[in-house]
Amino acid sequence: MGVVRPAEQQSRIAARRVALLEKVDYRLAETPAEREAIYRLRYRAYLKEGAIDANSSGIVTDRYDDLPNSWIFGVFYEGELSSSLRITVASPDHHDCPSMDVFPDFLQPWLAEGKVIVDPTRFVADPTSANRLPELPYLTLRLAYVSCEYFNADIGLASVRTEHQAFYRRVMMRSICESRPYPGLKKPIGLMEIDFPAMHDKLFARYPFLRSSESERRSLFEPATSVPNLTLAEAPNLVPIAPLGRTCL
Repeated sequence: MGVVRPAEQQSRIAARRVALLEKVDYRLAETPAEREAIYRLRYRAYLKEGAIDANSSGIVTDRYDDLPNSWIFGVFYEGELSSSLRITVASPDHHDCPSMDVFPDFLQPWLAEGKVIVDPTRFVADPTSANRLPELPYLTLRLAYVSCEYFNADIGLASVRTEHQAFYRRVMMRSICESRPYPGLKKPIGLMEIDFPAMHDKLFARYPFLRSSESERRSLFEPATSVPNLTLAEAPNLVPIAPLGRTCL
């Protein structure tokens, strides 16, 4: 058996992640039942990792879930809810987002400059699914980059604990603020960011599975309440993949 070179290994990993997209369905949680399933998934995941104390409701939710500029997604692998991510989009006309409460000294100047910010939060995974699918974090975080593309974002954020930051660095995010207390969580979080326009081409060249087609982006976001003053980003240099979302697979 020959030795697998690093470049060849990376190519195989990339090909596997692209292939896994055929088994993944990204669904916007619109009904009370769909949202409750995700709130309960959050509770199980946070409780297992010691991020919260037990509560009688068995759910985790906050006011940001109901913002008009927030979208809550479930990630279904082979038909089962496996992970979730909330996307909140802050703009000069819509300042409210989860990271604003913790890092206003960073976000307020950006918004004053007219920047559009994608703020993904409540990234949770079902422990069983995570164990059998090591790529699940990448497949889930992909939603953040799909969002950056759709909303023509200037900045993508990640508010994460120190021990999780190495993962985000692999997808070209950089740490810009030390950890601070986060409401509702027992462990502090730091702020990371990506200059999406500057890193766009390099990011998608390294991670082809993060690419999205126009039809996928539309299927994920257009049925929801639109955010004024945000425009659809169409990047002509992207290679479209088969539409996902709620429309196929």
